[in-house]
Amino acid sequence: MESKAIIQTHDLTKIYNGEIAVDHLSFTVTEGEIFGFLGPNGAGKTTTLLMLLGLTEPTSGTASVLGLDPTRDPIKVKSKIGYLQENMGFYMDLNAVQMLRFVADLNSIDRSEADDRIQSALESVGLATESSKEIAAYSRGMRQRLGLAELLIKDSRVAFLDEPTLGLDPDATNRMMDLIQGLCRNKNMTILLSSHLLHQVQKICHRVGIMISGRMVAQGPLDRLAQEKLGIGQQQYTLEEIYMKYFQEA
Repeated sequence: MESKAIIQTHDLTKIYNGEIAVDHLSFTVTEGEIFGFLGPNGAGKTTTLLMLLGLTEPTSGTASVLGLDPTRDPIKVKSKIGYLQENMGFYMDLNAVQMLRFVADLNSIDRSEADDRIQSALESVGLATESSKEIAAYSRGMRQRLGLAELLIKDSRVAFLDEPTLGLDPDATNRMMDLIQGLCRNKNMTILLSSHLLHQVQKICHRVGIMISGRMVAQGPLDRLAQEKLGIGQQQYTLEEIYMKYFQEA
């Protein structure tokens, strides 16, 4: 049975002041997949995310998320997806329960249902015992986990994660990656993961796409990319080796 396409772009292009930020980008992410979105700074990854979120309009080409056009239906798209930024914007004087209740109110979730979701989400991300602390007292890793709790409150079907482990210590990083895998495995959430940390991406992503200078130069399962670019089989490569080969040849 063919997997359902959740995120799709076709010749998606964005030009800023005469400079091409995203150049005829075409790719698909299927239901329940973790797709690694890779590339150096300035490759066009964040611009692509902004177009998929409906926060900036493409110059040309098309995009769809859950069958919706982010340019025409940005509110509907935002209601169905979650976005975890590199630096999450929380009200620091609130505690976790208050912050998540605010998110629930914004999404018109009934109060009794919201309370159940909040408790479940905090337990899922390991913050139940810390829920009465002000967010200002949270570590960076705790704030990132609270960001994942927001996705659970909204019951998001799709998540865009932009450098979710940047600046975290190894223990917090491993915990975050385990939580991301759990969202995919237990909630069938489709995840687009943008990251510079290639060894982490290799551990959890089903497929990857490599962007360089606004273009997608490669996409597919890691073993196939390794065979095509390095001529070696499964378990004989690292994602960093594949990435550097494409980067050097771009």
